[in-house]
Amino acid sequence: MRMLTVAAAQMGPIQKADSREAVIARMIALLDEAKEKGADLVVFPELALTTFFPRWYHEDRAEADGWFDEEMPGPATQALFDRAREHGIAISFGYAEKTPDGHHFNTSILTDKTGAIVGKYRKVHLPGHVEYDPERTHQHLEKRYFEPGDLGFPVWRTLGGVLGMAICNDRRWPETYRVMGLQGVEMVLIGYNTPSVNSQRGAEGPEKRLFHNRLSVQAGAYQNATWVVAVAKAGDEDGHHMIGGSLIVDPNGEIVAEAKTEGDELLVHACDLDETAFGKSTIFDFARHRRIEHYGLITSRTGAVPPPEA
Repeated sequence: MRMLTVAAAQMGPIQKADSREAVIARMIALLDEAKEKGADLVVFPELALTTFFPRWYHEDRAEADGWFDEEMPGPATQALFDRAREHGIAISFGYAEKTPDGHHFNTSILTDKTGAIVGKYRKVHLPGHVEYDPERTHQHLEKRYFEPGDLGFPVWRTLGGVLGMAICNDRRWPETYRVMGLQGVEMVLIGYNTPSVNSQRGAEGPEKRLFHNRLSVQAGAYQNATWVVAVAKAGDEDGHHMIGGSLIVDPNGEIVAEAKTEGDELLVHACDLDETAFGKSTIFDFARHRRIEHYGLITSRTGAVPPPEA
């Protein structure tokens, strides 16, 4: 067995007025709890350091730069890295990244147990819109504040296995998991902030949104024989509600742990990375069963094009 004890560190709401230091203190408290419970790796949500600011419209997009971090670790986050190193625990979390040359990404990082960053991922599938939309129940302006990720879907050999990352909307796209699956991924770490109501279909509320969350994560895990750890930031942020439903899914697509609250909550599970071997050597043995000569449309066409009418 290759055991990796992972802690999914769901976080409750972060209000617009909350300081970065207060948020880091909450993350450290979850990290301390994870240490007590024997975790090797703690996974925090997407944009774990701030409120989900893409719901707020700025005419001048540069006004949103205050939500971004230009270095990692930085003055506010150094304490989190220090505590993780003291505990000998690896961490993964999402944040808004501003690069030295002025690019903006929705980013996640992964450290080893010494606190050294070993992996970085930038969100590829950005949902939402660019301009203010009065027809929506709420704004979702990721396309205004972020650029699509430019790093692809890399994986890393670390913590005794092969790990990858994705962010929020990426979990709904099968290509996300398959590209990592083709690199032998054994655990995918996903952070998300998902509104409880679809901004363009008001009748689609939390129950349906949680269903789609489970469906996407369980399918990705099963179809690529990989563990998936999906971690939410949840609850009411300044009047805008987000689903929780953080979960850990095994390589057979079964949920082994799921959050019961919408607050700060830790899910801990000992994951045997060797459990990925059966699926990878049988029904999802890609080398034996994939027929890439028929998959050309996946990379040659973006939008759907129906056949011509008779």
